[in-house]
Amino acid sequence: MTCGLGAGRAATYNRGVPRAPRPAPAPAPVPVEFRVLSEIGIVEQLARNRLERVLPAGLSVAQFSVLNHFVRLGGTPSLVALARAFQVSKPAMGKLVRKLAEQGLVDVRADPDDARGKRVSITDAGVATHGAAIAALEPELVRLRGALGTASFEALLPGLQRLRQWLDAHR
Repeated sequence: MTCGLGAGRAATYNRGVPRAPRPAPAPAPVPVEFRVLSEIGIVEQLARNRLERVLPAGLSVAQFSVLNHFVRLGGTPSLVALARAFQVSKPAMGKLVRKLAEQGLVDVRADPDDARGKRVSITDAGVATHGAAIAALEPELVRLRGALGTASFEALLPGLQRLRQWLDAHR
């Protein structure tokens, strides 16, 4: 027997006595690897939000990430190599690089090895903009260092680097 309780809601009764709701199934244990990746994702989102608040006007996190890539690794990668590194399409990377080039932060030249390709390099203005973004983030970094201590970050870094290297090698 059912008793109408409103639009789309019904309770089932057994001889006039409400049936107890079934308990929710116990969640399956979550592997530690998933929990680590989940924490990294949450940390990335929180860190991205802080970074967005301090970036120089007109510079997106995606654009800063490309500048950061150049500062870390140097070189003059092709547009295709950049797209691969960031795991985005070539048109998406082309649009991002065009915006950086319009701001004078990267230089785009014809690829001498591929007539259809482009090579990208960071300019002095791009290095300066990257430095300004890091400097603007410094108060947040000081707060983090004060809250957690430099030793905590130094202890985290080797494991995170190994994880990044493995994930990068096994795309």
